[in-house]
Amino acid sequence: MKRRIVFATGNENKMKEIRMILSDLNTEIVSMKEAGVDIDIVEDGMSFEENAEIKARSVARILTNDIVLADDSGLEIDYLDKAPGIYSARFAGEDTSYDIKNRIFLDRLEGVPDEERTARFVCAVAAVFPDGSVDVVRETIEGRIAHESAGTHGFGYDPIFYLPEYGCTTAQLSPEQKNEVSHRGKALCAIKRKLKGKIGDDLL
Repeated sequence: MKRRIVFATGNENKMKEIRMILSDLNTEIVSMKEAGVDIDIVEDGMSFEENAEIKARSVARILTNDIVLADDSGLEIDYLDKAPGIYSARFAGEDTSYDIKNRIFLDRLEGVPDEERTARFVCAVAAVFPDGSVDVVRETIEGRIAHESAGTHGFGYDPIFYLPEYGCTTAQLSPEQKNEVSHRGKALCAIKRKLKGKIGDDLL
């Protein structure tokens, strides 16, 4: 029987990326909402890895026969002591638009030279298996904070995250390009290798 993968998120933009990256897995991939799970998860971990595992375990307690994945990701700005970090989604309030959040960081870095605007996106992905075992991976993409927002692809902090080697922000990359180089793309590929190694033919 093919196992279902449930991703512990309600973010549709994130689900689009996830389905693209995991499209070669021969199994159904659904969000926790699509799986009928509606719970409030308290992300009280002190790292991306801890929060990803908390989310995955919370859903796995309900869906005991499925493989549950969860990610925790965010932006670290070196000039601001790696803020917003694990609080990226909650920075300035969860209901605050990213246009406002991005503007806040651009204002805080106004006049700061390029060499001091270094930053990275971080993504940890946790997988909880029906037997209760857990795998967690972490990946990053390095860049710097742009001087202005640019681009309409992606979401969140993508419009202010500049990649010098591409000469554009991650919001200016095509979805295919972004998935190849992004923190989430790399982390999902890493967890996919672990899934195939653990489940084998069930996912092939």
